[in-house]
Amino acid sequence: MHFDKPTYSVRKSRKKDIPKGLYTKDPVSGDIVFNKEVEDNQMVVPKSGHHFPIGARLRIAKLFDSDTFVEVDAAVRSSDPLKFVDSQPYPDRIKRYEKDSGLPEAVICGTGRILGLEVSVAVMDFRFCGGAMGAAAGEKITRAIEVGIKRRIPVIIFSASGGARMQEGIYSLMQMAKTSAALGRLSEAGLPFISVLTHPTMGGVTASFATLGDVILAEPGALIGFAGARVIKDTTKQTLPAGFQTAEFLLKHGLVDQIVSRLEMRERLHDI
Repeated sequence: MHFDKPTYSVRKSRKKDIPKGLYTKDPVSGDIVFNKEVEDNQMVVPKSGHHFPIGARLRIAKLFDSDTFVEVDAAVRSSDPLKFVDSQPYPDRIKRYEKDSGLPEAVICGTGRILGLEVSVAVMDFRFCGGAMGAAAGEKITRAIEVGIKRRIPVIIFSASGGARMQEGIYSLMQMAKTSAALGRLSEAGLPFISVLTHPTMGGVTASFATLGDVILAEPGALIGFAGARVIKDTTKQTLPAGFQTAEFLLKHGLVDQIVSRLEMRERLHDI
């Protein structure tokens, strides 16, 4: 008996290319999440609650009542007092930070209303030079505090920074004293300062205005500290507790007053 060899129809199909930038991986659950869904939820993963970093302008848009935020001191920008050059001139770095972040500086300042209450605010953005505090950033934050004093309104600062901006040397370090002195005057005027620590808040920012709040809030999982864990371990020659620079550890040990989800921050700030 003879059988004909069967023939098969082979259909070639092209795998659909998934456009880049549509999805990201949730570091907590490992799930793949839709970027648009996270962005609409203030960069918080709906299922796990993981907080991705959020840009200053998006934070401001979600924080304030519609059409009430007025930016101030946008023209205050970094200069190059030391004529600093490493692998490239400092002004060239500044231009790159501006292009990459879409921001004029590492902090955006202004006034607006949160559920009807007027406040002066400074919001740092890690995308600009790692949120490093130079003379311009320190000046803008100081002016935001002085606006609070002049108009007798509360001051709120959202910190996100790697610390002082070393390309400006002592001019950068001076901002620690300048911002702290301004907060001293705010306190003398009997006006509240609420500090909100976001991921990450480190170095000279932690060692100055970020930890001087009448109330200190932190976002979940935020890294908060002065020096890095490796530096501290090498210096102290001690084994460090697990997670000792997280918001949760610092809440347990008294540096942070409350951990507040970004989704609840607007109402919590209003209530405080």
